[in-house]
Amino acid sequence: MSWRTVVVTQHAKISYSGRRIIVQTNETIHQIPIDDIQILLISTLQVVLTAPAITELSQAGAKIIFTGRDSNPTCEVTELYPGNRNSISIQNQAQWPRELKETLWDAIVQAKIDMQLQSAALLGHKIIALKKEATQMQFADKTNKEAVIARKYFQLIFGKDFIRTDCSPINAALNYGYSILLAAVNREIVGNGFLTQLGVHHHNAMSDFNLGSDLMEPFRPIIDYWVASQKFNELTPDVKFGLIELLNLEIKYNGKNTLLRNALTKHVQNCLNYTTHPQEKLTVKVALIHEVPHHALISNV
Repeated sequence: MSWRTVVVTQHAKISYSGRRIIVQTNETIHQIPIDDIQILLISTLQVVLTAPAITELSQAGAKIIFTGRDSNPTCEVTELYPGNRNSISIQNQAQWPRELKETLWDAIVQAKIDMQLQSAALLGHKIIALKKEATQMQFADKTNKEAVIARKYFQLIFGKDFIRTDCSPINAALNYGYSILLAAVNREIVGNGFLTQLGVHHHNAMSDFNLGSDLMEPFRPIIDYWVASQKFNELTPDVKFGLIELLNLEIKYNGKNTLLRNALTKHVQNCLNYTTHPQEKLTVKVALIHEVPHHALISNV
């Protein structure tokens, strides 16, 4: 199972040879087993990436993410036609019944709100008002109570003047962390033979990642908590590295301790398995078990 996040931050040539990705910089050469790589993040515009490297990484199920001049993720590459995708599975996904999608979304949004409450509490905030809003949730959030809770939650942990849509360093960090999280979830969706475009709640016709945006929701508050617990004035490389390193954070998923990256794998499998076996019980429970660190394991070249 791949587990490694590789971040390239300087001028380099990335090529492929003998089941290894070769990263050649001005100072040294790194050789990384391709089967170890889960995400390759190109965090600079000064990289030459060869076609064999792209092809082999994609076929190995690795996610390749490119950043723009502002260092925020701009696009990603993943395998176009996984071996377990076929026309029948695509047709089934396009015809998921409304009740199935609502039941899945209900489990997801409830888990997200539970995590928001936990994150706010761990940051030392009083969550009585948020809890009261949460008790008014309806099945599948048909009254969009999630949006009300989200607005109050963000203002609670980031301040009353916080606006989610402005260009502040906090929002830049949140967006960066969410992008990494979304990429990891999309990788699992594609690997399981499903389309990322067809979601259960998100249905933006211009988005290629509606299903990924759905399934990642319970894990967003982990990014929120980390950002709120740090002190920074801009989206520096250290902040980016810290956000990427969260994939190696130990959390609790459905009662078992696991790394965040492995929890995402299991979560996507559970949710997609439910869409084909709706008679089985779906459980989505996420919890933090340690203080979120500033640094964890990462491969940075």
